[in-house]
Amino acid sequence: MSEGQAQLHSPFREALKRFWSDWPARIGTVGILLLLLPAVFAPLLANGRPLLVWGGDGISLPFWRAFFAPDSSEYLVEQVFNYLLLFLIAWGVLRPVRPRRLRRILLAAAAALLVLPFCLTQPRLDKTDYRRQVEQSGAHAVFAPIPYGPFEIVAAPFEAPGRTHWLGADDIGRDVASRMIYGARASLAVGLFATAIALAIGTLVGMAAGYYRGWFDLLVMRLVEILLCFPTFLLLLILMSILKDRKFEQSILIVIAVIGLTGWIGLAFLVRGEVLKQRALPYIQSCEVVGIPVWRTMLVHLLPNIAGPILISFTFGVAGAILAESGLSFLGFGVQPPTASWGGLLRQAFDDPLAYWHLTLFPGLALFIAVLAFNFTGEGLRKALAPR
Repeated sequence: MSEGQAQLHSPFREALKRFWSDWPARIGTVGILLLLLPAVFAPLLANGRPLLVWGGDGISLPFWRAFFAPDSSEYLVEQVFNYLLLFLIAWGVLRPVRPRRLRRILLAAAAALLVLPFCLTQPRLDKTDYRRQVEQSGAHAVFAPIPYGPFEIVAAPFEAPGRTHWLGADDIGRDVASRMIYGARASLAVGLFATAIALAIGTLVGMAAGYYRGWFDLLVMRLVEILLCFPTFLLLLILMSILKDRKFEQSILIVIAVIGLTGWIGLAFLVRGEVLKQRALPYIQSCEVVGIPVWRTMLVHLLPNIAGPILISFTFGVAGAILAESGLSFLGFGVQPPTASWGGLLRQAFDDPLAYWHLTLFPGLALFIAVLAFNFTGEGLRKALAPR
């Protein structure tokens, strides 16, 4: 590595070293992985369809059609996570390829080709009881460690945890362990995508207000302050209730949109303050003197210098979005049945939390780990990117 490259990578390496030397940051990173990996590998961990069947009529893979075309009301979110699973597998296979340029080309080609089966496979409702079918036919099958899907009724209502159902069953007899794993997909989808929407809007509004200043800044920030007067969660409840009255289908996509469109206000103030500080520095004035277009100045020169606070705010925002989604689902305004969600599981234990302790403990523990992990990670990033 040349001296210039070493200087280029040194700040990043120093920040990474500071981040990894902070034990809460390490705990937060591990916690995020504990949430993300089961969500991505959910079809391989909990699935009522066999991964492989052989004997009798030959070899079959009942798992694959539902993998590419999930028979779920939230099939788009399911497809995103399933695509990510295949992409991670392709990345692992291509990682040893050298040179690096060839590896990138092959990985880009794989990323494009993996989209095709998701677009070409049509969803089909399949209510086959594969466990009974395999048992009666005498064939051999490989099932996931939890051989139940999140929508299958396979136990008595509110069955306690045991050897067959590790985390028990919910109010109509669906396996809680399976619904917890697929509920992680709902929580992470809302947390990541809603926060990404809020980040894009807040960054755009804050950068524009801070850069142009004057009457534009005055007008925009007064409008933002008006929105700030409304309690965020109350505003979420109002918007979701309006959508429910309008007969909009309650889904994760609506929850993502509503949380994202109401969660950008604080970030706009943060970005505006950072832009005002950077706006007074000589490098921005130099860009203006040489005639660099405003959009290029903001995106190429200004945005990288305020990316640290935005990234920190993103991690804290994910935790807040996960809590908001769980709160909405608990109150009946968020992700709707039969889609699995942690807030929905907590709602089922509302009548008697002690009697249905497994529906209180496990979703509550998952929410605790999620919020704690993202907050620890955000605090670690703050210390690493903005050391005293």
